[in-house]
Amino acid sequence: MRTDSAGGTHAILDWLSRPGRWLSYSVGMTITDTIHQAVLKIPKKAWTPVYDPGGTERPGAWAPRSPTSRPEHLAQGHAADRPQGTPAPGVQLRFTDLDGLRLTCFATNTKGGQLADLELRHRRRARCEDRIRNARNTGLRNLPLHDTAQNRIWLEIVSLPLDLLAWMPMLALTGKTPRWEPKKLRLRLFSAAAQLVTTGRRRWLRFTTR
Repeated sequence: MRTDSAGGTHAILDWLSRPGRWLSYSVGMTITDTIHQAVLKIPKKAWTPVYDPGGTERPGAWAPRSPTSRPEHLAQGHAADRPQGTPAPGVQLRFTDLDGLRLTCFATNTKGGQLADLELRHRRRARCEDRIRNARNTGLRNLPLHDTAQNRIWLEIVSLPLDLLAWMPMLALTGKTPRWEPKKLRLRLFSAAAQLVTTGRRRWLRFTTR
């Protein structure tokens, strides 16, 4: 289970850490002054490079092992891949950032594995932003009804195409098509003329030749 810093609360961590839960989690944390001071004391040789999903090293990005207030947690901080003291586009520097490098940290109960792998696993949670963007393009941008109960039904209806959009690329699409988003899928697939026919006790989906 992965969340950003919005999920870094005692209530969520206590729920995740309940006996018998058997959940591996990676939860973003707010950079407090205590954490910031601890990061500043980490020697340069203790920092290790982090990697992109393809296994290539990210220039200007590192992850150290750092103690936290709870001994069962491992905290990693990495700086955004912006060398020469420049922040990433759209990223606002905070007073806890140093030399133009963006500091982030997260807590995890995973005790094994390499630091770079843990950092990459946590960073991959950003795919949820893609799901949110798809949801907005599939009816979640506005709640069209007045009553709360009615809008709850609307949210259930919106969740149906979202499930289809999540499973269809994995089960039925190949090549680059799994990365298509709703607008492109509507243009390339959903609007294609076709006919569902039954022959030989089997059903076939026949597309037009033009």
